[in-house]
Amino acid sequence: MAMLTVKEIKARKGKSPIVMVSAYDYVSAKVCAEAGVDIILVGDSLAMTLLGYDSTLPVTVEEMMVFVKAVRRGAPEGFVVADMPFMSYQESVESAVRNAGAFVKFAGASAVKVEGASDAVLSAIDRMVDAGIQVMGHIGLTPQSSVFSEGYRVKGRGIEEAKALIGQAKALEEAGVFAIVLECVPEPLGADIADAVDVPVIGIGAGRFCDGQVLVFSDIVGLYDRILPKFVRRYANGYEVVSSAVKRFVEEVRSGIFPGEENVYK
Repeated sequence: MAMLTVKEIKARKGKSPIVMVSAYDYVSAKVCAEAGVDIILVGDSLAMTLLGYDSTLPVTVEEMMVFVKAVRRGAPEGFVVADMPFMSYQESVESAVRNAGAFVKFAGASAVKVEGASDAVLSAIDRMVDAGIQVMGHIGLTPQSSVFSEGYRVKGRGIEEAKALIGQAKALEEAGVFAIVLECVPEPLGADIADAVDVPVIGIGAGRFCDGQVLVFSDIVGLYDRILPKFVRRYANGYEVVSSAVKRFVEEVRSGIFPGEENVYK
């Protein structure tokens, strides 16, 4: 199947739900591609789910590049979005364009994603788009900034905050993003924001009326057991399956069952 284009993704708005999965390595990307996932996001959440950090903040551009390259190898025809980590686009417009360009040019990303809609972020998006880099926005709960502000909570429950988020979505669209991730807002607000802009709004904990949905691969298959937000639905208990397999291996080696006759060379 040929890679989706930005034009095709935008044309899906209001017509066919967009499926996005945050995946981090060759195997998970291959599984997603074969399952028909539309967009694979190499999320900076890998800082916690793969690298064991307590938040997304410590992960670097160099670390993210390794995982974006692995995902591209696992999904050579996939639309792959690289999540730009903390301080890779906030320092200056020049560094934002340079880092985004590296994800596209050297790691094979189809696009990049940035959080927030401050004037500085909007300026960076505008310059990246001018440079020919496709950009996805992200508003609502933004993990990179939530660590320092009010923590992880549902956003937009008050009228003023809801109005501000609608304004942010419109500002992101004007800056040139091709899609917006909307995280952890009340369902009615998710519907209002999706209606307020002409680009697809992909929800994660934003209700049923967005233009698409995204979840993290390790949450979908049940491999990460430290945090389980309300918006997550697990489709398998992968942690239990993997743990059971490793325990069996340990037992069989210690009991002399493995390797067996079929596992040795004659």
